[in-house]
Amino acid sequence: MQAVLATLGYILSPDRRRVLMIRRDARPDDIHYGYYNGLGGKLEPGEDVAAGMRREIHEEAGIECSALELAGTISWPGFGRDGSNWFGFLFRVPSWTGTPLTGNDEGSLHWVPVADVLAGNLPMWESDRHFLPLVFADHPTVFHGVMPFAGGRALSWSYSTL
Repeated sequence: MQAVLATLGYILSPDRRRVLMIRRDARPDDIHYGYYNGLGGKLEPGEDVAAGMRREIHEEAGIECSALELAGTISWPGFGRDGSNWFGFLFRVPSWTGTPLTGNDEGSLHWVPVADVLAGNLPMWESDRHFLPLVFADHPTVFHGVMPFAGGRALSWSYSTL
């Protein structure tokens, strides 16, 4: 399977009760428009996933990652606007330096309670509700999932741990 390789990071407050998320509200043609999401994007050629995650966090939030924790991976067959396949590396960012930006070219940045994210109190991809409990678990285990998409909707979700 050929896929777009991407990162998705969740920047945590020092007490781990809040997460910095982007509200994709800058471009109405964005397939994520109006949704809250973690920060990240496509890997560049020759870039490893940790370097790509650090670069995306710096570009989108203006901060430097002091630590990254791999939360898991997800294969999203059919996720792209054109039906392309995506493969994502998901990270928690428990420590960082700098002052986060309030927004970027894709939207506004907001500190939101992790409890609100897990309770579904924010507009977000319905499919994110399947894997976010694994990302924000009290005792997380690295997971590897697959979530096929068609017509902009998840068809199923399965995952395993090592």
